[in-house]
Amino acid sequence: MEKHRNCWWWIPTLYVAEGLPNVVVMTVAVVMYMQLGMTDTDIALYTGWLGLPWVIKPLWSPFVDLYRTKRWWVLAMQMLLGSSLAGVAFTLNTPFWFQGTMAFFFLMAFSSATHDIAADGYYMLELDDHQQVWFVGIRNTFYRLAVIFGNGVLIPVAGMLQLVFRHQKAFTWSLVFYGLAALFIAIWLYHAYIMPRSQADQAHDTNVREVAKGIGTAFRSFFQKLPPREMLYAMLFLLFYRFPEALLGKMSLTFLMRPASAGGLGLSPQEFGLASGTIGVIGLTIGGILGGLLAGRDGFKRWLWPMVCAITLPDIVYVYMSYAMPDNLVLISSCIFVEQFGYGLGFTALTLYMLYFSKGAFKTSHYAFCTAISYLGLMLPGMLSGWMKDMLGYRSFFIAVMLLCLVTFVVTALIKVDPEFGKKQK
Repeated sequence: MEKHRNCWWWIPTLYVAEGLPNVVVMTVAVVMYMQLGMTDTDIALYTGWLGLPWVIKPLWSPFVDLYRTKRWWVLAMQMLLGSSLAGVAFTLNTPFWFQGTMAFFFLMAFSSATHDIAADGYYMLELDDHQQVWFVGIRNTFYRLAVIFGNGVLIPVAGMLQLVFRHQKAFTWSLVFYGLAALFIAIWLYHAYIMPRSQADQAHDTNVREVAKGIGTAFRSFFQKLPPREMLYAMLFLLFYRFPEALLGKMSLTFLMRPASAGGLGLSPQEFGLASGTIGVIGLTIGGILGGLLAGRDGFKRWLWPMVCAITLPDIVYVYMSYAMPDNLVLISSCIFVEQFGYGLGFTALTLYMLYFSKGAFKTSHYAFCTAISYLGLMLPGMLSGWMKDMLGYRSFFIAVMLLCLVTFVVTALIKVDPEFGKKQK
């Protein structure tokens, strides 16, 4: 009971620290470069590369698994993240602002990807199977709250500062990043004090040759965890479980904010903040927590198919809104609540499957491989979603997304899960 209670002291803040750099690199950086005068072509080209560390992080995840402790890596990367945020803030007001900020954004992306590996590994070492399942909704919720904080707080704060400082955009963005740097240094100090030193999280006494050998062993063992056919099914599940959501993610936001003449609902930033940033977050939070609680009570397999339905079927609210074009904010907020509740509940299934798949030796490395494959499956369809929407229009696009929900059902039917995984052991 004491250990279960202590987890509340570090799991929420650890996953806020995991989510915030991701949204800064992938979203806030785009808005900043746009305000500083870069074209959309340049923004897409250069910031698109910043997602690369999350895709290729399995290449160095075995090193994190074998060298020093997971706690050491978490603290080291949080310190490096704070430094990279300060570096962005400093270089914004220099003649080489673009080259300098891109260099520090790349450092931030690499540090964040490494932090993800270590944080997830520490989570799996510190908690037993039942605790991992029980807290999975909590960790997913706080990760997502960090993303909402980046989109819903940092960008409006930058806008308000630009009014105060007479549109000195580079200066106001540097203030935002200095504030973020201070926040990460505070998180680093807090975790250095509060994160337990787990008996299972021990440093490895290895040399370079042994580390290289261990990396090769980790890669081979990952692809040998299951028979070839089952391994193929597992990879398909990781890649395509979120396929409809990958298409919907960016286009649902533009649909809510674009004017009616462009096929959107025309929400103002304030209305968008209330509907998506407040009501939507409440739905996401409830769904994420409920998913962990249900799986922890009855086991992951018992709730797998309800979670699949939850992450796919609520997407139909966008089909409804694209045809009905409601102007009632309560109705729009209710639709977003339903979709985000479903996403929070359904995303639990993906996280639990990655935890289940990664059990055994090299669990940290194997979990990193899983997240990289899943991220690739989210990134590539998202890159094509704008082209697809422009070809079809919002109404036909949302109908196509609903039809493609069949992909999630097919890949889920292929995998096998132990019925006892996640159940509380008596």
